This record gives sequence, C-alpha cells and structure tokens, in this order.
Amino acid sequence: MPLIPEEPQIHESAQGPRATPASGRTAPTPRPVPGPRPAAPSRPGRPGPPRPAPPAQRTSRDAAPAAKPGPSAALAADGPQIQLIPASVEGALDAAEETVDLLLDSGRTPGDVLVITTGEQHPWATHELSFGEASYWAQHDAGDDVFYTDAQVADRAEGRPVVVVAVNGGPESVTATALKAAHARAGALLIVCGDPQRINSVLGAGV
Repeated sequence: MPLIPEEPQIHESAQGPRATPASGRTAPTPRPVPGPRPAAPSRPGRPGPPRPAPPAQRTSRDAAPAAKPGPSAALAADGPQIQLIPASVEGALDAAEETVDLLLDSGRTPGDVLVITTGEQHPWATHELSFGEASYWAQHDAGDDVFYTDAQVADRAEGRPVVVVAVNGGPESVTATALKAAHARAGALLIVCGDPQRINSVLGAGV
C-alpha cells in the first residue's frame, strides 16, 4: 500500500511524555554564561579532527526527562507504525536529522533510535569507522546513543523502538534492502525520509 507523505512530525502514539512549562513561577536569577569549552583532544597516535560529541549528548530543547518505552512500544504486535517524510535525495539526510531531533524532544532516549542511510554514510558513521569497525560496533552494542549505519550492513544492527531511514541515494535495490531491514528492526515506529514516488515504487515491488 502506498505511503501518504506527512509533515515532519511524530505522531503522539509514538512519542514519550512532553514536558509542560511551569506556570506561576518567578523567573530565576540569570547565571553567568560559562566560557567556551576547549575542544576535545584527538585520540593519541591517530591524526585527524577531534572526535565530536556522541549523539547521546543531544538532548531535547526543553530538557524533558527521557521516557523509557513501555512494553507495547518495544515490540508492536501488528508491526511498526510507518510514516513518510517527503524529501529530495539531497535533503533526505537533513530530514532524518530533524526527525531525530523531534524524537528526542518528544521524550525518546538516544538509545531508542537507529538511523539507516541508503546512499552516502552519515558523517558520524564515517568518522567513527575511521577508528575501526570494532570501536564502531561496540558503540552499537552499548545501546546508549543514536546509532547511524549504512543499508549494506544494516542487517548487523539490532532492533530498536524507532528506526529512521534516509533515502539519500543508491540504487533501488539498496533502498529495498534498507526498507526491509528497517521494518524488521523497528519495534514501534518506522520513519522513511525521501522521495515519496521512489519509496512507493519500491514498496509496490513487494517490499
């Protein structure tokens, strides 16, 4: 069945609790803004740019407490809910990033989210793989962060409550592989960011 494009938002059924602003409180006294933190040093003996902060440090803008998914969110009996976020090939990765931000803002923990790309790898994955596959997959196994992987190796990734697919290039066979892997691994919600015509064409081929 063709997917109906949706605006880049997360359905309430897949969100965690939202933080409600406190009312009637006196505004706190502003605190001095600390100076910039020094850049993290690169790993000893490995040339290259400083290692960026992991996605786990990305928190919701309103600092909402992270919500643990309930049993029904961890594994949906009838399969995951599917959403389609329209985006061009060039904009699919950005749309996926915005989707991840919305998920974290809605109360999802970083470890709830797996992101699969069909074309160029996410910069985080490219950088982490520069330290070796063992280190890269160790972060996946820890399950503490948003994890970014490529469609061609997505079969190695474990399931998570939410899987986001960025259709940012590659042949249709790779898109089909990514969608199959994502559907099998999404416990509650599968979000696909890309060209609706191309995605529905792949789905119509029996994915």
